[in-house]
Amino acid sequence: MSIFNAIILMGNPQAGGGAGTIQLVMMGGIVLVFWLFMIRPQAKKAKEQKKFIDDLQKGAKVVTIAGIHATVNKVNEDGTLQIEVNPGSYLKIEKSAISMEWTAGVNKPTAETK
Repeated sequence: MSIFNAIILMGNPQAGGGAGTIQLVMMGGIVLVFWLFMIRPQAKKAKEQKKFIDDLQKGAKVVTIAGIHATVNKVNEDGTLQIEVNPGSYLKIEKSAISMEWTAGVNKPTAETK
């Protein structure tokens, strides 16, 4: 039995069974709004973050979640990165410690001044 059949079979409004139907429709509406505004955007953002992390390559300028600005020197197979903070100064960090938002801000092209 589909949900639409269940709504129709809950009773007619003249017999007093309409309140259950209205509550069911309202509950469905709440679930739909919750999914549209909470779950869907969060899943989309997580997917973009994963793609960003997987596409990191040597030479990419990144910012960690701790605010460290660096350049990727080596991508290791164990899920870590070797980053160069200063010339000759290297750190080994987890890939998940890279901030996508801050990195996008750093790599944003600057407007040319005349």
